[in-house]
Amino acid sequence: MLTASLWKCATAEAIGTGMLVAAVVGSGIMAERLSNGNIAIALLANTIATGAALVALILTFGPISGAHFNPAVTLADATQHGLPWRAVPTYILAQCIGAVTGALAAHGMFGLPIISLSTHIRSGPAQLFSEFIATFGLLAVIWGCSRTQISSIPYAVGAYITAAYWFTGSTSFANPAVTIARSLTNTFAGIRPHDVFGFIFAQLAGAAAATWLFRWLSPNITANAKQIVVPTEQS
Repeated sequence: MLTASLWKCATAEAIGTGMLVAAVVGSGIMAERLSNGNIAIALLANTIATGAALVALILTFGPISGAHFNPAVTLADATQHGLPWRAVPTYILAQCIGAVTGALAAHGMFGLPIISLSTHIRSGPAQLFSEFIATFGLLAVIWGCSRTQISSIPYAVGAYITAAYWFTGSTSFANPAVTIARSLTNTFAGIRPHDVFGFIFAQLAGAAAATWLFRWLSPNITANAKQIVVPTEQS
């Protein structure tokens, strides 16, 4: 049975992840409609909206749940004892439900079919390596900032994801829940369902590698784990 505190965390994770995916998918739809076929302009618009939404959502829900919005972050946090393992399934389920709901909500806002499986092919070694690097960098930013600059994490994460949209060949999904949700949208932000497993594997590997690295670089990582992405009211 979930405690009242865990219910609140799960709700914050679901809503935050849902709003994040709605921003990713919705801005992608809007950008594609307004860019007149210019993919670079569409990607730029999608990038700015995603990065800005991420900062705002972390600041909003961070004090309640930590604002992970990402199973890779949740698992990395749990391995360093920042989040109890018993809470991990609830967090991940909430993130996935929220992410899928966000994608469907974006479709509803733009008058599209509620579910439309993506046909956007994102496969091959370069794409998987991109996702490894994208998620490695995300966790490196989080663990690095958690040492002495906790208040900067929302801005650092938003800035990193904004940049990673452009320097990774996959446009930096870096999030298993978001990846699953984006397979349900045949729009600018989509990913073919067949490619989802490879992306998730690469993302989890990247998160594990960054966490391992910072265990070596920063031996006090476990002491900081309860404060990622931001300190919660329960910390």
